[in-house]
Amino acid sequence: MGKKNDNKVLAQNKKASHDYFIEDTYEAGMVLTGTEIKSLRLGKANISDSFATIRGGEAFIHNMHISPFEQGNRHNPSDPTRARKLLLHKEQINKLIGHTKQEGYTLVPLKVYVRNGYAKLLIGLGRGKKNYDKRETAAKRDADRQIQRALREKQKY
Repeated sequence: MGKKNDNKVLAQNKKASHDYFIEDTYEAGMVLTGTEIKSLRLGKANISDSFATIRGGEAFIHNMHISPFEQGNRHNPSDPTRARKLLLHKEQINKLIGHTKQEGYTLVPLKVYVRNGYAKLLIGLGRGKKNYDKRETAAKRDADRQIQRALREKQKY
């Protein structure tokens, strides 16, 4: 009997696509301690203000808030926003180091989910959008919406 494949999204960074052009994504495991996985499964995580860095050949996520588990005991971590290590392959880390050295690129956490019983974090290699890029994206989205609305109206008749 194998592990269930639940793939349920537990936390999502909705502002990431608004603030960054996401050029590449990577799936990383997370090193969690104590009852953090139980809190994650209950959806008590927030990655809206978090960011990822690479130090000493290892990847970390900072400012990811995982609320303490209510029924937790002494294994409950005391700091809910501590830096957590990300598990990536060495080639992926080296590739990310090369990309993040370039001007304007950063590692953006996109979503947290559980796959085969393990907590995973989808991180994206993002390039920051300028204000005119954000306006252009919003205008394109509105134009697409109007086109879809016109097509639906035409199909009614």
